[in-house]
This record gives sequence, structure tokens and C-alpha cells, in this order.
Amino acid sequence: MSDTATPFSSTDELEGLLRRRLLPLSAYDPVERRVHSDRTYSDWLTPSGPLHPAAVLAPLVEREEGLTVLLTRRADGLRRHSGQIAFPGGRADPGETPWDTALREAEEEVGLDRSFVRVMGLGDPFDTVTGYAITPVVGLVRPGFTLTLQAVEVAEVFEVPFAFLMDPANYEHRTREFGDGHVRKFFAIPHGDREIWGATAGMLRMLYERLFAEADHVAEEAPGAAGGRG
Repeated sequence: MSDTATPFSSTDELEGLLRRRLLPLSAYDPVERRVHSDRTYSDWLTPSGPLHPAAVLAPLVEREEGLTVLLTRRADGLRRHSGQIAFPGGRADPGETPWDTALREAEEEVGLDRSFVRVMGLGDPFDTVTGYAITPVVGLVRPGFTLTLQAVEVAEVFEVPFAFLMDPANYEHRTREFGDGHVRKFFAIPHGDREIWGATAGMLRMLYERLFAEADHVAEEAPGAAGGRG
């Protein structure tokens, strides 16, 4: 079946595309993971020790004007990655599947009731230099939910048009040098007075590649993304 859906297509058309292009839940294998990493294109140290399993929910909200992506801004007082934009998510508990982790974390962080979420499939795994093996879980979210933020972790929640985030023209390539001589290359997505970057921008870019880009462009265009839950 040829895919003619675009980021501006109807929710029904995009749901079909998501089901065809995303990795099915049955394909999840924590050992056989074909991953993307924020180390691929950067001069950066490999984390010591094993990576910690983690998952995030990429919530696609079904608005009348089109799909939006629900994102959070992390609280300013956090010890790590404070103020950065992220998907709801976090470290997996023992025995959890990625979708269990993603739905639980979304409920804990922003109060998104899992009964509003229909899991469509998995995005490409993403390993970070901060020591996490992240599995993105993509879900369609029906309207009508209410949110209650865990203020210790989340400063605010907002939505960005899905079509904006699926337009490669909105991604900027950034390079940052650190005092220890290491160089990091990553994607950044300016949107209004906010900037999405790091692992979050990297996972969004990988979602674009999986859903809409030609397969032979993936390796050529992606410069990697900075570590952490950016």
C-alpha cells in the first residue's frame, strides 16, 4: 500500500499511516534494538555502565484543526535538565514494557488519564549520553482530558502543531563545544519563544524520518541530538 498521507491529512488518514509505519508493540525487543543515539555524530564520551531502560509518551492530541503534540517544560528547580522541553516519560520500573512506563509516567507527571490514549506503536529507540535507553511510545489522545501537573517536575504543558514538527525545514543543526574539548551536534526546533532541542528534538526528527521521509535520506540528514531529556 502506498502512503499518501501528509502531516496535514485527516486524523483517520494519519492513524492509518501511524499503524503502518511505526514499530508494532510485538516488535519490541530490549536486546535487538536498532537505535539512534546522540553519540553518533558527536565527539562525546560513551556512558559508563549499562543503559537504564526508559520510555516517553509522544501524545498526538486529536484537535479539530489537526493533530498537536503535547510537550512539557521541566521545572526550573530540577537538578538535571531543568527548564528543558520534554515528552512525558522517565525511567522504567522493573518488569514494565515501554508502553506501561510511558502511560504511567504521563499520569504521574501531568495527570493524563491513560483511558484517553490509544497507543499506535513505537518510534525508533534513542540512547543518550546521560545513560538512558529511551523507547518513544506514540499515542493518539482524544480531547476532553484534564491535566494536573506534578509541580516538582513539570512547570507547564503546551501543544505544538504536529505538521510544524513534521516539517524538516523547522529543524536547525546546532554545534556546541564544552570546556573539556568535546563537541556536541544536535537538532533544535525554535517555536515561538520556546526551543525544543536535545533528545526530544532528536526523537521528533526520527519520527518524521519514519513517517514521511525517504529511507535513504535518514543517514544522510540526521546529525544526532544532544543528550538528556531536552
